[in-house]
Amino acid sequence: MIDVKELNFYSTEPHPCSYLEGETATTIFLDPEQVVTTELYSTLLELGFRRSGDHIYRPYCTNCEACISVRVPNERFSAKRQQRRILNKNNDIDVTTIESIDNDECYQLFEKYINLRHSDGDMYPTNREAYRDFLCNKQEYVRYYQFSLEGKLLGIALSDQMPQGLSAVYSFFDPDFDKRSLGSFMILWQIEESKRLGLNALYLGYWIKNCQKMAYKSNFRPLELYIKQQWLELR
Repeated sequence: MIDVKELNFYSTEPHPCSYLEGETATTIFLDPEQVVTTELYSTLLELGFRRSGDHIYRPYCTNCEACISVRVPNERFSAKRQQRRILNKNNDIDVTTIESIDNDECYQLFEKYINLRHSDGDMYPTNREAYRDFLCNKQEYVRYYQFSLEGKLLGIALSDQMPQGLSAVYSFFDPDFDKRSLGSFMILWQIEESKRLGLNALYLGYWIKNCQKMAYKSNFRPLELYIKQQWLELR
């Protein structure tokens, strides 16, 4: 049994929040020297932690609790009409599990995605080294899902497979195919994949009620929120 109180955590200096204008953010992260086993990561995931690159972290802001860890309980999820349309629209896409995304094709798609969709984000302008640090991880729990149409790469979804569910770490896709709603499709596909694997939930990271960038997460209902050390359904 893992005792989280025995682990070492470090805190960043306060810095401007990436999601709420005018707010200051602080993040705590697990000691980088700590060996992160699947058991440890699974425990921290249940406590609202998240992975970015090699870092396990969670927001720890003194005067703000807007960032809330969320997950979709698989067995109670049922796609709504619009989501069923998205699934039907993309039923010609092939999805395969691949070992690595450290190649030119995947990086070029990522660069295109950042340049056209997230030029106001922390990853812009991007480069190959930042890409590797952020997404290319060789831990045993990492899964890379490749979405292709007639041999053309359309998107990549990176998930971490834990005993209780998949954790959707990051996804990127070709902005030229906006009409396919690939972002939503990749989430819907991961819900179905985690069901297929017999897992309980798809973890979607953090949700902020008043942040437009994160509004899409509330479209996947029921949605459970980690509040005051317990998982509660969003009403």
